[in-house]
Amino acid sequence: MPSWRDLRVEAEQSLAKAGIENAASEARWMVEHVSGFDAAELVTAEDEPAPSRSNEHLTDLVGRRVAGEPLQYVLGGWVFRGLDLLVDRRVLIPRPETEVTAQVALDEAVRLGARRGRSDPWSGAATTYVVADLGTGSGALALALASELPDAEVWGTDVSDDALAVARANLAGTGLPSTRVRLARGSWFDALPAALRGRLRLVVSNPPYVAETEVAELPAELRHEPWRALVSGATGMESIEELAREAPVWLDAPGTFVCEIAPHQAEAASKVSTAAGFDEVLVRRDTSGRDRVLVARMLG
Repeated sequence: MPSWRDLRVEAEQSLAKAGIENAASEARWMVEHVSGFDAAELVTAEDEPAPSRSNEHLTDLVGRRVAGEPLQYVLGGWVFRGLDLLVDRRVLIPRPETEVTAQVALDEAVRLGARRGRSDPWSGAATTYVVADLGTGSGALALALASELPDAEVWGTDVSDDALAVARANLAGTGLPSTRVRLARGSWFDALPAALRGRLRLVVSNPPYVAETEVAELPAELRHEPWRALVSGATGMESIEELAREAPVWLDAPGTFVCEIAPHQAEAASKVSTAAGFDEVLVRRDTSGRDRVLVARMLG
């Protein structure tokens, strides 16, 4: 019977042969997934025999990855700012760029006077202000905000029932912060209660921002992800424009709209936001130094 080490080495060889760049790391993550061991436990148990059922499961995972399925879908989950999230074909994969979006949103909340930190288990679900994550998908941004802004009531909206099912599953696995998260179905601001109009301190979104003409240029792995969450329309700016134009009437003043964009959209997104009535507009860069996050402020 092969050991866990044997399975890991075989998986790495198969992935490397298929041209997977990080074959060693991905093989280790897959073995950890099928074994139930964490990284340290796997080192200790590597020479132990692996059950045949685990061998079969690993073979299936490697086959899916070799066929081009993204690693996150193969594993069925991913970590986003310390949160273990369910991720599958119903939602976009949380990426480092969106972690930057989350960080920018958190920084804006603090700039607006929000307290940063973990929830107090003795305070229940008490909140003092409201923020919204529009197009929440897996719930990654909404849960990141709820986890790190202990006084925030967070609304996550999505037009997709499938995406909301994933978000609900992630809420169920998050614990205390999820008690301050509300999910609603609908298109952008239409999903929110009318009573929130003019009351939001912060609006954040990672909307579709790929143009239809850009689809052929996308990495092959992206084609496994939900089209509607990736492609905005003919220009790629449709969702960004709609959000920027509607955000001012939903925000309190002071308040901020934070939106993930493609680097080449920075100028156009800034112009739309200025025309919509925002007092101050800037763009933050991602970890690669590319324009990535629109920040549009109502100063009050």
